[in-house]
Amino acid sequence: EVQLVESGGGLVQAGGSLRLSCGTSGFTFDRYLIGWFRQTPGKEREGVSSINNDDGSTYYADSVKGRFTISSDNAKNTVYLQMHSLKPEDTAVYYCNLQGTNFWGQGTQVTVSS
Repeated sequence: EVQLVESGGGLVQAGGSLRLSCGTSGFTFDRYLIGWFRQTPGKEREGVSSINNDDGSTYYADSVKGRFTISSDNAKNTVYLQMHSLKPEDTAVYYCNLQGTNFWGQGTQVTVSS
């Protein structure tokens, strides 16, 4: 059974940092892309970053380039999203996704206060 579990969200002041984790199980981790998405009420879920665990290639949305870093630990089947210089507009529920599938985690709330 495929499972993705996010953790690491919280409340932080603008300019601060958080590291999100996406623990996974039930599939061959190093063959798939894992993506981070975020959603705020009334808006569509937007892609933030992704990593191809097969070749290590990464993607970042323009809004987070230079501030967020995605990485993965194949031994732990976990993907991380290190977020620096957080802004109030980064406030959202963050989800990880096994890309190309409908497998999502339950989400973790990130709130950035001004």
